Amino acid sequence: MTTLPRASLGRVLEELGTTLLDVVCGDVERADDIGGIVIHDPLDEPELPENALVLGVGLHDPADLARVVTHLGRCGAAALVVREPVATDEGLVAASHTSGVALLSFARGVSWTHLAGMLRTLTAGSNPYETDVTGRNGSGDLFAVANAIAALLDAPVTIEDRNSRLLAFSSRQEDVDPSRVQTILGRQVPEHYTRILEQRGVFQEIYRSDRPVFLAPLPTSDDALQPPELPRAVIAVRAGDEILGTIWVVVPEPLNEERSEALYEAAKLVATHMVWQRADADMERRLRAELLATALESGPGSPEAVRRLGLKDEPAVVLALTVVDATVGRRPPARLANERKRLTDAFAMHLSAVHPRATAALIGDVAYGILPLLPQNRHHGQGGQGGQDAEERASWIATEFLARVGSRLRPLIGVGPLSADSSSLARSRSGADRVLRVLRSGTAGQQVARLDDVHVEALLLELADLVPRGDIPSGAVARIVAYDETHQASLVETLGSWLDAFGDVAVASAAMFVHPNTFRYRLRRAAEVGCIDLSDPNARLSAMLQLRLMAIRSGPDD
Repeated sequence: MTTLPRASLGRVLEELGTTLLDVVCGDVERADDIGGIVIHDPLDEPELPENALVLGVGLHDPADLARVVTHLGRCGAAALVVREPVATDEGLVAASHTSGVALLSFARGVSWTHLAGMLRTLTAGSNPYETDVTGRNGSGDLFAVANAIAALLDAPVTIEDRNSRLLAFSSRQEDVDPSRVQTILGRQVPEHYTRILEQRGVFQEIYRSDRPVFLAPLPTSDDALQPPELPRAVIAVRAGDEILGTIWVVVPEPLNEERSEALYEAAKLVATHMVWQRADADMERRLRAELLATALESGPGSPEAVRRLGLKDEPAVVLALTVVDATVGRRPPARLANERKRLTDAFAMHLSAVHPRATAALIGDVAYGILPLLPQNRHHGQGGQGGQDAEERASWIATEFLARVGSRLRPLIGVGPLSADSSSLARSRSGADRVLRVLRSGTAGQQVARLDDVHVEALLLELADLVPRGDIPSGAVARIVAYDETHQASLVETLGSWLDAFGDVAVASAAMFVHPNTFRYRLRRAAEVGCIDLSDPNARLSAMLQLRLMAIRSGPDD
């Protein structure tokens, strides 16, 4: 398998410059290609890929920093990023030098989420699923394109999509106006700035022209301390008739013919990159889905699929995610498909934050995730209490995901049993599918569950598949159902309540909100109508199973 090289730590600093990151101490040239972006968690230390770039959220004390840097050095990390200002001492500098882990400071005003997104974009220079060299550059090279345009025009540049989200920016952004700074820090053009442009018809003018458009400075705020807004030259990025985005250049005056032509040609290059990125993203999704489906089959091709997905032959749990649309038939299929894709991408990111080798993909209408997890109580073995601990942790991770993700639909996640190695992933997937079917039926009343939580419900659903519809209800239960339909009685409900209460009339009558004597009368009448001996355990089991299967077949999964 041939892959393109990942971005090095030096390149990350070169692209982001002093706008977001600065070197506190350590040698940034010692690290090879960045192996991944990981968030430091002192309570649940994540497994680090080689040459990881670690985000030290909440770390400030020099002594703590020195301890973490030393530990990261033993784990093979490349650098630690902490929020500025950073107080250094001799111990911290020495720890960074000895461990080989560089310490970087991160500008205030921008969220860790945005930083992680930009770093992942820059370090995504290789596609782990690529099987041949396409000759195309990775998505992170939009930053290189932005720097090339900035060099041609001798001005700072940003590249944005149709929704004014920042895709890439050049260096030399230190002396620009507040709107540009806020755009870079927030990875989004400020809403008030976008609103002014829309009200003035600026976007319509940009989209109508295929040449650069010069924009005069916008009115500044009343704050005398705020620097004035600067003028810009902007050009639309097109692929045929489709507008993909825009390129914004901070310039003091309209571009001359030569520089205007340079920006026009640069827009074509940016369009090519953006089309490639979109195609690569779709191709990567399809290839990941194919590899994941093969891995979950546990067949002859599974070991190779597992290897290409970056997984190891280790214990893992399969999770199955789907959404339930309460407005069946009214929501456009395209919106439902987009929501599934959005949730799948968020699910994959959430799992990868838990474990660097975790992966997820959409297969049909279900997003499957493989989450490597070692049992915390390893001395119990993977089939006993240790396996339960791993499944409970996976269930907690799934619950955390649903608590954080927003969706107009009702996401459901089934957690399969722990697989000892990659050869038993099919069993874990089967368990996750069985759980998901129960959750879809609505009988469990949950959004996340393990197989142990809903095993009885899963067995009943499978039993309902085996019994022909004409066979239920039958016998005594069929006679009671027919009587209820003719006389508008409640004998079926009475019998079900009595069986559920293990024959306790007081509990059963309270559940139906009737007097115990009334309940006893209805129960005797049910026994008479159905010709059923309630003292016979086989008769009770038959009646209970039929009533449960009737309830299942009348549910939402019917």
